[in-house]
Amino acid sequence: MRTRGFTLIEILIAMAIFAMLGLASTALLSTVIDSDEISSEKFARLQQLQRFMLIIERDVQQAMPRAVRMEGQQNSIVMRGGEETDDSDAGGLAFVRGGWHNPKLALPRSTLQGVAYRLRENKLERLNTVYVDSVLGTEPKVREILDNVTNFTVEFNTGGSETGEAAWHDNYIGETLPRGIRITITLADMGEIQRVFALTEQAS
Repeated sequence: MRTRGFTLIEILIAMAIFAMLGLASTALLSTVIDSDEISSEKFARLQQLQRFMLIIERDVQQAMPRAVRMEGQQNSIVMRGGEETDDSDAGGLAFVRGGWHNPKLALPRSTLQGVAYRLRENKLERLNTVYVDSVLGTEPKVREILDNVTNFTVEFNTGGSETGEAAWHDNYIGETLPRGIRITITLADMGEIQRVFALTEQAS
């Protein structure tokens, strides 16, 4: 009995079907890969934001009523903040924090640390000095902790006002610590995020 083979048309149809299946599979695979990349980018961004929140929370909640020499001169200011603090493009914040780990005082420094936050070129930076009262001309260490930031504002709560409402101020230069700090950051990809910190009794 003679075996009948495939005709040219049948082969072409089969090839066309396999080609369409291949294209569909490639498109599906590309979509999955793109979705995975987007998810990874968003997860990394969320981790960066969480890391920033943890850092600034740790600093603020360990704020100490300790003044810092300004350009080698004594002063009584323990916290300052507001627009253009430390050459910020927006808001800024500067103070001394305690609790800087120094096991058995092995390092030649105290457990106090001068810290500051500022916005420069859409990057939120943390500045710190090894010694609270640094030698005149010593530059602080600068660390970028959050990028793609379009605005950064800091407000200060100094207690009740005459109307009985909480008094929030855009700028603050004080010889005592405020009762609370409210920061607002605006991210190009996530919008506005606000956080309020209450200063502890130990730091007041």
